[in-house]
Amino acid sequence: MTNLRLNLKGTPLLLGALALGLSACTVSVRTDAGVSGFRSNLISNLQPGRGEGSTYRVGDSVTFRFTTRVPGYLTLISLDPNGRSNILVRSTAVRAGTTTFPRVEDQVVYTVAPPFGLQRVRAVFTRVRPSSSLTFQGTYTVDRWNTATNTYLRGYPEADRDVQETFFYIR
Repeated sequence: MTNLRLNLKGTPLLLGALALGLSACTVSVRTDAGVSGFRSNLISNLQPGRGEGSTYRVGDSVTFRFTTRVPGYLTLISLDPNGRSNILVRSTAVRAGTTTFPRVEDQVVYTVAPPFGLQRVRAVFTRVRPSSSLTFQGTYTVDRWNTATNTYLRGYPEADRDVQETFFYIR
């Protein structure tokens, strides 16, 4: 079971497309959690709606505030206490400034579900449209998760990429 459930509204076609692109997931993150050499200062903020380190109860909805200094493309990835990872947002175009996810047009709600504990959420940002799909699906150790992020971003110039994490707790 994952920590966040996506409640989708809309037509069956939209539901199918969103289900493929936005699978349910667990969320949590911390800044500079071992991703090497990717602090290019493009992301100025990433945090859950209640703030980093906050507590959510099962059934609560959670949002994420993401702020960037330049326009680009964002992928939000979650990692639950059991090491399961899922993608919340994949290669989504964002403007410079603050965007709250899920966005209204996504017709998604992130609902907190077990397992309990520390939830991590990682923002992977590139200034240019990603040339490959970031596929963080499955179970990861933190080291393996960092390695996968590093490997994915290796193809982008340092000035065009950034990574930041945040975290919260599910009680």
